[in-house]
Amino acid sequence: MRKLLIVGSGPAGLTAAIYASRARLEPLLIEGLLPGGQLTTTTDIENYPGFPTSIDGYSLTQEMRKQAERFGTEFMRGDVKSASLLGGPLTLSIDSGDVVQANAIIIATGASASYLGIESEQQLRGKGVSACATCDGALYRDVPVAVVGGGDTAMEEALFLTRFASKVTIIHRRDKFRASRIMTERVQSHKKIEIMWDSAVEEVLDVASNHVTGLKVRNLKTAALSVIPIVGLFLAIGHKPNTDAFKGQVDMDETGYIVSPNTRTNIAGVFAAGDVQDRIYRQAITAAGSGCMAALEAQRYLESIGL
Repeated sequence: MRKLLIVGSGPAGLTAAIYASRARLEPLLIEGLLPGGQLTTTTDIENYPGFPTSIDGYSLTQEMRKQAERFGTEFMRGDVKSASLLGGPLTLSIDSGDVVQANAIIIATGASASYLGIESEQQLRGKGVSACATCDGALYRDVPVAVVGGGDTAMEEALFLTRFASKVTIIHRRDKFRASRIMTERVQSHKKIEIMWDSAVEEVLDVASNHVTGLKVRNLKTAALSVIPIVGLFLAIGHKPNTDAFKGQVDMDETGYIVSPNTRTNIAGVFAAGDVQDRIYRQAITAAGSGCMAALEAQRYLESIGL
């Protein structure tokens, strides 16, 4: 029986591990399928305190991991497939076949990118359709690409892609972006970026050739249909919290985000931190802050039961 399990290795989970291991809670951190979380796919992080010349997401999470290891955090590679949190020891089943139990758990499993749900999009995932420009952008040098979305993530993806692509078309369902003013201004002033307002992707071409050759796009106001020649399509339309393993046990909102005031869930000894419980801010610094809070709450809980 462990004192504390931490699920997830993004900034929330790693910060929780740093605080918990310094408090001698001997945490075991289950890393998930993407060690470091979604942040590892982000380049040029300019707004994380302490890095005046910016840092990339992979390097930032690696530094956090080293810090957690320094204080004694143990790491286990794997993904949580199911959980038993009611009426007995807090128990997690890992895809490796391992079963681990603890007196307290911090859920920091983050959120995953959403897709349009178009059949052709799914058939061409990894063949020109991506949800991570920083992962795949370098594959699209001197060719046209498109980004779907209207928030800060879409703006960041589009700006990153201008380093490689000959042209970047942003396709957005509305007539204005949800993004912050500074990101919107950067996008609208960039000579490589074109914006298609009030538009939606209806089909990704060409499934028959097994790679993306273009998009069928419909104008939502006029119903006019057009074909855009592109080689890469990047989705930036939101995220789904990674909470399937905990459904039916931990309270969640209608979209699957864990309800956790002050990081405390409805189950004694179970806490949540980071994007898995944050549908508003979704920043590395807010995730790290909530990881700190969850570790402190876990420490107080364990002390209250004599551990």
